[in-house]
Amino acid sequence: MLISLTVGKVDAGVAVLLTHDKRLIEFPSILLPPNISSGSIVDITVSRNFGSEQKSQDAFLALQDAIFTSFGESEPTAPVLRCKNATQTSVVLEWDPIELATADCISLSLFRNGQKAGNIPRPTNMHTTKISGLAVDTEYTFQLVLRTSAGTYNSEKLVVKTHKMTDLSGITVTPGVLPAQLRDSLTKAIERIGAKLADTVRIDTTHFVTVEGRGIAWEKALEMNIPVVRPEWVEGCERGGRIVGVRQYYLDADPKLRQVEQQQQPPQPQQQPPQPSPTRETPKSPSPTRQSGADGAVPIPPTPPAKDSAPEEEESSSEDEDDENKTSVQDEQKVRVEDREQQKVALRPGGPSPKDKEAEKEGSESSSRSGSRTPGQASFQNIEL
Repeated sequence: MLISLTVGKVDAGVAVLLTHDKRLIEFPSILLPPNISSGSIVDITVSRNFGSEQKSQDAFLALQDAIFTSFGESEPTAPVLRCKNATQTSVVLEWDPIELATADCISLSLFRNGQKAGNIPRPTNMHTTKISGLAVDTEYTFQLVLRTSAGTYNSEKLVVKTHKMTDLSGITVTPGVLPAQLRDSLTKAIERIGAKLADTVRIDTTHFVTVEGRGIAWEKALEMNIPVVRPEWVEGCERGGRIVGVRQYYLDADPKLRQVEQQQQPPQPQQQPPQPSPTRETPKSPSPTRQSGADGAVPIPPTPPAKDSAPEEEESSSEDEDDENKTSVQDEQKVRVEDREQQKVALRPGGPSPKDKEAEKEGSESSSRSGSRTPGQASFQNIEL
């Protein structure tokens, strides 16, 4: 297709071309023939290049296939969470290296019982973590959540239960500076209690046992806040059948504290058959009797039972105390019987004394002399009282 255009104006780099219907077309001046000026007429041939189009299309499709092969066939995988070690108050978790494929890692978070516990630092390099401060003999649920530029991926939920105080299988001991004989005895004691022995200080090391505070392993244990104790600590756990505190077994601890703790350990409880509680016999009071005299019978009130001032808790006291109580009760009863006899003697009616007889005679004579008479010539009779 041939087109004739008139050059209207030529500037630096751009020329203005005019069509027959007076339309303006800006055209690069570098593509025009040299020595072109205003008023010149140029012929431009326009045609479609099918070969170049096909080549460009093929190159574009090849690029799309390369992008899909590199970024579309593989994708990140969910992390696989495992429990490496568990103790009474801590749990060590581990997982496989994270596979991100061509995606970028945004964060790796750890969830405990459905709540976020924190982010894992340097998730592409770290594959373990330790959670401390847990409760004894308690179940916990852990899960990892991986966030990437290609999406979010969750691990399977992991249920871990912390150990009881009598379960020593979670203890991992790393030995330090120890004599050969002491190291051998330590190894045997660790095997007997069911603990584990590690040659190096690791994230799951629970105790560092040594007799001297020196060496690279000792420095690493201090850096990781691992308790540094003496070999007697393992013996204390074996002797007590449970995990014991480490404060008395530090390198700079007073040995007397360990002796006091050994003395204060309670003996193992033994089951004994139940014994019946001793019962106290209440002394029987003498039955009330009647003594009859010439004047009549005087009833003797019953002796009140002895008051038991001891509370119910003292019923199981020793036999010596019971004998003393019985003796005191009997003595008290004797005194009461003697008092009653004296009272009986005082209550018995006796004959009138001579003084009473004389008073009665004088009263009768005076009444006969000065007795008054009634209008019917009746007189009061003198009655001897």
